[in-house]
Amino acid sequence: MVTCRNREAAPPANYAKIPSLLYSTTGLSSFADVAAIPASRRHRVPQTTQLRNNPSSPPTVPTVDSRTKVLLMTNTLEVGGSERQFALLVESLSLDRFEVQPACLKRIGGLVARLGEIPEFPVGGGLVGLRALRSQLALIHSMRSQGIAVAHAFDFYTNLMLIPAARMAGVPVIGSHRQIGDLLSRAKFSAQYWAFRFCDRIVCNSRAAAQTLLSAGLPENKIEIIPNALGEEAFAECVPAIPRKPGVVRVGMIARMNNVVKNHPAFLRIAARLCEIYPAVEFALVGDGCCRPELERMAAALHIDRRVLFLGERHDIPAVLASLDVSVLLSSSESLSNVILESMAAGVPVVATAVGGTPELVTHGETGMLVPPNEEGKVLAELTNLVSNATLRGQLAVKSKHFARSNFHVDVITQRFEQLYLDLAKAR
Repeated sequence: MVTCRNREAAPPANYAKIPSLLYSTTGLSSFADVAAIPASRRHRVPQTTQLRNNPSSPPTVPTVDSRTKVLLMTNTLEVGGSERQFALLVESLSLDRFEVQPACLKRIGGLVARLGEIPEFPVGGGLVGLRALRSQLALIHSMRSQGIAVAHAFDFYTNLMLIPAARMAGVPVIGSHRQIGDLLSRAKFSAQYWAFRFCDRIVCNSRAAAQTLLSAGLPENKIEIIPNALGEEAFAECVPAIPRKPGVVRVGMIARMNNVVKNHPAFLRIAARLCEIYPAVEFALVGDGCCRPELERMAAALHIDRRVLFLGERHDIPAVLASLDVSVLLSSSESLSNVILESMAAGVPVVATAVGGTPELVTHGETGMLVPPNEEGKVLAELTNLVSNATLRGQLAVKSKHFARSNFHVDVITQRFEQLYLDLAKAR
């Protein structure tokens, strides 16, 4: 049995003290200046604002520009769902209407190559330490001096860092809730709840995620439901990353291997049973993380290691999906799965657990197959049907691709974010 603790990117060591951050920002100006980011390491996207991470430097002379200046901030640049949505929005906002400044708390991960050396505001070992307070002061100064009109935090840690800083800077601020909330400890959920009370809007990527905040007592007029976006490349035909084998049906699962909620062990157990029914079936696991060695040992113990491809972290997801016949997601908690959306866009039928916002995407028998969580027998039944029925796979592919393009194309989603930013900037 695989055992692996749930892990999040760069969690603060003393998150239980986070709520005090929301009341400590008035003393920020007493801390020393933060060293400036060297110019050689600044973000190199044309026509974007350059945030300075040095509160002691003089403000730049403003230029005549009618564009709205927007700061978008994420925790890290790891290749995860929220981080990829961050990168896509940074790249998609209209440069005719917006000056876009991306920033992060820790500049690490596979998306560094895509976004460049964007400014970072490191927090060190926790969100209430000296380093975090210095970075928060730098954020306040930068937003004021650069004339940022709207700030948008993309995840849990940037919610707690950016929302208080933006309030101190007098900048309208948007928080993000991209999970159901059941994976947060009580201390984390409470800290984020209080941060949300001080922001102007909260973007949730599913109705299920929004409902958790409404149930906690946040007012409905603060909440905007804007789903995840799909870039045009997600719909394009492409060469399979893994060559096709005549007569072989390939079933895949794309998920980080650092969190037990993704339920990789169930996938391997089901794969072993499916191998007994269909000799011409192959499996692919895409992703990496602390659980991978144990999962590889589990595949060997189930005698399916020659039938399971461990592909590691990939940056060519459309090409990987072009290599699959069925995409599986067995998570015990999801808000709005990027993998499901990307599978639909690629025309790959989906079998997914009916949790969180997944039923908002998958209509059983129309745009995919839904199964109850922790029902491995029902997953096996749906996979058995799909593996043996190419016609059904084709029907699901056509319907799901149309649904994804109509509702989640980046042009549609970006327009909604742009309107939100403009509305908040005008109300300032």
